[in-house]
Amino acid sequence: MAIGVNTLGEVAGQANDVRLVLLHDNVGKVLVLLPATVLLNLVSIWRDTERHLQPVKGDDVKRFFSQEKLLTEGGQKKLFSLPVFIDVKCEALDTLNIIEPYSGLRFSANRSWYMAGMRSLRLGVSLSDIDKVQPSGDDETVISHAVERFTALRIRQRLEDTLGLPSLAPTTQKIIMLRSDDAAGVDRLVPVVKVDPSLSAQVMSWSVSPYYAAPGSIQSIDDAIIRVLGFDLVVNLALGIAMGKTLSLPDDTPRNQTPYWQQAVYTATLAERLAKKMSNDIRPKPGLVYLAGLLHNFGYIVLAHLFPPHFSLLSRYIEANPHLRLDYIEKHILHVTREQVGAWLMESWSLPEEVFNGIRYLNDPLNSKADAYSQVIHLANHALRQSGLADGPVDHVLNPEVLVRTGLTQAEITAEVELMQVDSESLLEFTHSLADH
Repeated sequence: MAIGVNTLGEVAGQANDVRLVLLHDNVGKVLVLLPATVLLNLVSIWRDTERHLQPVKGDDVKRFFSQEKLLTEGGQKKLFSLPVFIDVKCEALDTLNIIEPYSGLRFSANRSWYMAGMRSLRLGVSLSDIDKVQPSGDDETVISHAVERFTALRIRQRLEDTLGLPSLAPTTQKIIMLRSDDAAGVDRLVPVVKVDPSLSAQVMSWSVSPYYAAPGSIQSIDDAIIRVLGFDLVVNLALGIAMGKTLSLPDDTPRNQTPYWQQAVYTATLAERLAKKMSNDIRPKPGLVYLAGLLHNFGYIVLAHLFPPHFSLLSRYIEANPHLRLDYIEKHILHVTREQVGAWLMESWSLPEEVFNGIRYLNDPLNSKADAYSQVIHLANHALRQSGLADGPVDHVLNPEVLVRTGLTQAEITAEVELMQVDSESLLEFTHSLADH
């Protein structure tokens, strides 16, 4: 289960609200104090201290700061016997309101507690500072800029040629054509599945999954698609699996991360359920919502493929800044986000516009280019974060304007998450069947 932390926007509004971060290396542990809502710039610490300090694993941080003695003033004072690196913006403050996001520990600290072991550094980067240095232009221009800046590649005529991304298999290309054709049905899908042994085996495996609880035995591909799974589900799962197989899952990911396929399936499942609860006049197509949910994090794999030396750095920054939106951390490190590269690649592979547009704006659901697909996936992802089933900072209340635009309520969404968790065992088994292929 993911260890979600609050965005701190609700609890950090004063100038002396600071975030406490625990780092370590082979020399020992250190404490970092910086303005609560900014990004901790690890590279600054490495450069100025000549120590390659790393974030402590999230569940270890939670355990460390949940010690009972830290609820007392004596224990809090003793904590500062560790070396302290403090951001220059905080060094002159007489009293600090300390916030540790993993454990929820909060207390006030007097400057005298940490003066003896304090070292002042420039540690924090604000979100506005991150935005100021982002390249301008459309997504392809931004991706090209990032590739040229952070790799040895030089962009040629076609960006997709430069990146060395594998082409999609013929079966996958046929399924994309079916997905984009509103008139396509089971009669055209069954022959495509039958001529691909791997896809046929997957379809049979899905059809007997406890999650679908099909009555009777499944005798054939036709039976599996027509009686149990249906056109939409088979097309969407086949596309999700095929695209997931084009690139390997990264190894050096943030610790305590939700497994890729688990987050994909849970987001797709919840988003589809929410779409079906929306009124007919604004309801997005549930099948395309499911596909967008299944692929919503695909750009994360693409980032690992494009920027392998920097991907480990990105993982450490995510661990050190669990309160920040993931796209801002990616902008700071790479100047491009997973949503930008994922959506751009899906567009170049001719997936439906609803899918790539829904993914592109899931972090910006009120953007003028966002639509119901972005909004319902945004709500699903953030609701799953609240239950520890998806990665990223946790807002205790879902975006009220997005709720209004979708006609959904926090209570309805919470109820759907709870209903989905009733099926968690069979849903996880289904997730494992996807991850194993």
